[in-house]
Amino acid sequence: MNKYAIYHRPESNYCFAYDSKTVTLRIRFEHGEQLKSVSVLYNTKYQLANMQYRKQLTFLCTDGTFDYYATTLKLTDSRLAYVFEIITDKTYYFCEVGLKEQYDFSVAYYDSFQFAYINESDTIQNVSWLNNAVFYQIFVDRFASASSKNKSYINAKWGDAPTPQSFFGGDLDGIVNNLDYIQGLGATALYLTPIFKSKSNHKYDIIDYYQVDEMFGGNDALARLVKQCHARGIKVVLDAVFNHVSEQFEPFQDVLKNGKESKYFNWFVIDGDSISNAKDNYCCFAECKYMPKLNTNNGDVQQYLLDIAEYWIRQYDIDGWRLDVSDEVSHKFWRAMRKRVKSIKKQAVLIGENWHNSETYLNGDQFDGIMNYGITKAMLDYWVNKTVDEKGWANDINAQLMRYTDITNGMMFNLLDCHDTHRFFTLVNKSIPALICALACLVFLPGSVNLYYGTEILTEGGFDPDSRRTFDWDRVNNLAYQETSERIVALLNLKKQPAIQKGTVRVFSKNNCLVIERKCSEQILTLYVGKGNSGTIGNTTISFNLDDDMRQGWFAIKGDLL
Repeated sequence: MNKYAIYHRPESNYCFAYDSKTVTLRIRFEHGEQLKSVSVLYNTKYQLANMQYRKQLTFLCTDGTFDYYATTLKLTDSRLAYVFEIITDKTYYFCEVGLKEQYDFSVAYYDSFQFAYINESDTIQNVSWLNNAVFYQIFVDRFASASSKNKSYINAKWGDAPTPQSFFGGDLDGIVNNLDYIQGLGATALYLTPIFKSKSNHKYDIIDYYQVDEMFGGNDALARLVKQCHARGIKVVLDAVFNHVSEQFEPFQDVLKNGKESKYFNWFVIDGDSISNAKDNYCCFAECKYMPKLNTNNGDVQQYLLDIAEYWIRQYDIDGWRLDVSDEVSHKFWRAMRKRVKSIKKQAVLIGENWHNSETYLNGDQFDGIMNYGITKAMLDYWVNKTVDEKGWANDINAQLMRYTDITNGMMFNLLDCHDTHRFFTLVNKSIPALICALACLVFLPGSVNLYYGTEILTEGGFDPDSRRTFDWDRVNNLAYQETSERIVALLNLKKQPAIQKGTVRVFSKNNCLVIERKCSEQILTLYVGKGNSGTIGNTTISFNLDDDMRQGWFAIKGDLL
C-alpha cells in the first residue's frame, strides 16, 4: 500500500458537517489500490477508548491519480473522534500520525482524528434557492432597450459588431419587458453585469455606487425589475465591483488633487506621496490605469463597501452579489461582508469570481460558491481542445468535485461561457450537438447552471468584446432556431427532477461515453454523452435524446422523468 498517497483532514472537504449531528467523511488512496474494505471506527472523543462504532465507507470516485471513499455518519453526540480501518492483505489503521499496523484505542485521545465539537455556526450554511438554480446572465447594454431615456450616448446600431467603446442602448426596462421570455426559458435567477454609474459600456469602472446608471434607466428601473422578477419567483443577483473603481471616482479624484494630504489617500495602493501616471505608481485592475485598485485592508474602505452591499439588499431587495475579481480582495473584507449581508438577508447569495482552486474562500465564512471555471475548462478540454478522452474528462470533473464539500458543490455557479470568455458555441465550430451535450452535462452536475444571454438562439462571439454582441430578437420566432431553443429549455427543466435536485452524483466513463448518474430514493437518472454517431449504451431507455445521425455529439438519458 502506498502510504504516502493516503490523506484525510478533519474540518475540511474531507470531513464536513451538515448540522451538529450529520458528518460526511472522505479518505483518499492511490488510484488502483486493492482494498478489501475501508471503515471508520468512531465514538465521542470521551468514549472512543471504551467502544467503537463501525461504519464502512464506499468507493466514491477517482480522478485518475487518487481514489476516494466516503460515508455519512448520523451522530447522537456533537463530539466526534475516529480512526480509519483499512483492510488489504492485512489490517491497517490510519490516524493523525499516519498509517499503523496496530492501534491502541486506550490512548486514542492523543492521535485519533477528531471533530472536537460540531458548532452549527461553523457549518457551511446552504442557500437553498441556489441549489440547481437556472441563471440567465445579461450584459445589460446588449439585451433589450425600452426606456424613454436620453439616447444621445448610443453610438452603434443594434446588431453591429461591438467594440470596446460601443453603446447599443440596452437597459433594465428592456429586461422587464421581456421577463415572459426569460421565464419561459426556465430561468429562476438573473445575473446582471454591473449597472452602476460609469463612463463605460461594461460599467466595471464605477463612479457612483449609489446610482444605477441613467443609461440603464436609473434606480427606479432597478426597483421595477426586482419587483417584477420576484413576482415571478425569479431572483436578482447584481455584480459587486469592490476591487477597483473608476478614475473618476470622487475619492480618487481627491487623491489626484491633494496627494498624501487627501483623507482618501489610504483608500488606494500608492507607492509614494502622490499619484504619478508617468511612474505608474499605483495599483490598478490588470493593466488598466483607469481602474485604480481599492485598498480593502483599510477600515474606512471596508465600511464604505459594506454599506453599499447592505443598501441595495435592504432598499431594493436584491438577492445577492456576484463578486468581481474576488480573489484579489482581502479575506478579512469578505468575512465582514458575509456577516453583514447574511444578517440582513440570510438567503442572499455571495458568488466569487475566482478562476482557480478556492478552498480558502469556501469554508462557510466567505462565499457560498464561485463561478466554477474549473468545470468550464473541463468542458473545453473535451469538446474544444480535445486534450482529454471520456475517461480523462470524468477524472477532471471528479477532481473538481473533490476540491469542495458536497454542500458547496451544490451552490456552485457552473457555466460554459460568460461575458469574459469566448462564446462556447463559437469554440465548438458552431456545432449544435456539442453545445447541447455540454449543457446537458452542466444540468446533471450539482450546482446552478448559467445560460449566457443569446446562447439559446445560437449567438456567436469570440473574446471580449465580441462575446458581448446584441441579442438578435429576430431569431426568437425564427423556426431555424426554435428547435435548438426548445431543446435547451427541455434540458434546463431537468433541474426540477428529484434525482438532479437532491440525488447523489457519480461521474465516470463507459463504452466511450461520458456518464453522470444522479440517484435519490424517488428516481435514478443517468446521462450518457458521446461524440460521433449514437453509441451503444446497453438496455438504456432513452427518455430524451438528440437525433441519432448527429456527427458531433449525442446524449441519452436512462430513467423515468417525473
